[in-house]
Amino acid sequence: MSEITVSGFERSKLINELKRVKSMGFSDQDFEQINEHGVLLEDIKKQLAIFKRGIAKMELIEAATVGNGILKLTHEEFVEKAVFFDEHKTNLKLLKFVPASGAASRMFKFLTTFMNEYDIDKESINAYINRKKNTKLRVFIVGMEKLPFFEIIYKKLKEEHPDFDSFSRDYKNYYFIKFMLDARYFDFASKPKGILPFHKYATTIATPIEEHLYECGYYSSSNNQSYLHFTVSEEHQEHFEQIIDRVKDKVEIETQTSINVTYSYQDKKTDTIAVTMNNKPFRKENGELLFRPGGHGALLENLNQLDADIIFIKNIDNVILHNNDTIALYKKALAGILLELQQEIFACLNLIDSFTATDHQIEEIKVFLKEKINIEVKADFDLYTFENKIKVLKSILNRPIRICGMVKNEGEPGGGPFWVKNGHKEISLQIVESSQVDLSNKKQVNIMKHATHFNPVDLVCATKNYKNEKFDLHQFVDQDSGFIVEKNYLGKDIKSYELPGLWNGAMANWLTVFAEVPLVTFNPVKNVNDLLKEAHQS
Repeated sequence: MSEITVSGFERSKLINELKRVKSMGFSDQDFEQINEHGVLLEDIKKQLAIFKRGIAKMELIEAATVGNGILKLTHEEFVEKAVFFDEHKTNLKLLKFVPASGAASRMFKFLTTFMNEYDIDKESINAYINRKKNTKLRVFIVGMEKLPFFEIIYKKLKEEHPDFDSFSRDYKNYYFIKFMLDARYFDFASKPKGILPFHKYATTIATPIEEHLYECGYYSSSNNQSYLHFTVSEEHQEHFEQIIDRVKDKVEIETQTSINVTYSYQDKKTDTIAVTMNNKPFRKENGELLFRPGGHGALLENLNQLDADIIFIKNIDNVILHNNDTIALYKKALAGILLELQQEIFACLNLIDSFTATDHQIEEIKVFLKEKINIEVKADFDLYTFENKIKVLKSILNRPIRICGMVKNEGEPGGGPFWVKNGHKEISLQIVESSQVDLSNKKQVNIMKHATHFNPVDLVCATKNYKNEKFDLHQFVDQDSGFIVEKNYLGKDIKSYELPGLWNGAMANWLTVFAEVPLVTFNPVKNVNDLLKEAHQS
């Protein structure tokens, strides 16, 4: 074991940690690796225990629907909420939080598979499509000239092959896909989605980064100031900065908004240990332990570091052509719902702190919880002493707040809104992924089938309390709601643990309101063909 330099004060602590490591079956070298990685030994111990016992599935009570957990507003009410937000945002710091570290590999997966399987000398592309029933490839080839990057790739093809126009149709299509994916040329599948060409305008081509900058000006600004935070992979930050340096001045002039852009990385201390299929710590060929990123739930640490009054959360790929008033209206409306609710919550908490609350007011707060936040106090609440009633209500009310936009379910994969019962028999509204449900239980599957809405990761959050202090968001996580996923490492099957999802278990104990928003607000680019949809075509 190489020497670790520590102060005398810390030496005894290290010795104790080393003893604990060895008691768990790890070596001196493992201890050094764990120490250098920054992962807490206690977290590793918990993760190994989770692999052995498994993760309990969520208990669904029923799907949240309009009028039963999902708020439905008229267009006029959406306008009223948006106006309320504009009228009350003056003294607020508004921030947009965009997870953007993932590569675009899934976006081009069907094309990567095609390049790996297809032999142009043995069959036509049409024969391959028919043999594989690959409708995605057919759609791509039919619509490829409408893609925002078509002309860029075509120009490169002409440079490399001056006689390109004389190629057969199959060779043209084949080489187009090859150049798009080849590491020597465009390498799109290995790049983060944020830097890819998404939208073609008359004189420019915009990336998702640029579209998010525009959105800052449209709905996430106060006093002509806006804050935008990207979570990125460290090796990709430079690419983000280059794009922002190129377009930021133009966007700021057009939106009359000064945009402050910051970045953070997924903290390595949130990585989780991988295990074999027999739940033993997996070791790489050099004998080292394997740690993997803890999923998007790890970004709770990034969110926790941010200082803002209102935080809009939206995925990097969920953008449409800018100058869209509809998107701005509904995002502002969700923020208006949040501010109205927050004002009422803060009024309740200040009343409680004033020691002047009456029995009648306590009863009003109880009704407010049920009608506005879908929280019903325990059945024996009325038997509590007045002091205990106050204590219970304060513990319920003094939490971060999230307003979650929900769109009607049209078969998109991902989480949905449900009424859920936890291990303490408490019922609450949660966003639940299908992997969290016992799919062998017919009753649970039937409840899932009755889901009417889908979570598009469209959140507006407040992470400060009524005294204007930041909450420690780690205090509101359902630690039992992580995921065990099966992966492959260099041809070997392994299991990995993912932390409670950022908008799932990581926010399980927040005050939550689900509100229906139109489908137009949800236009993600999950595969490259989505760029052919109307929302992404000028």
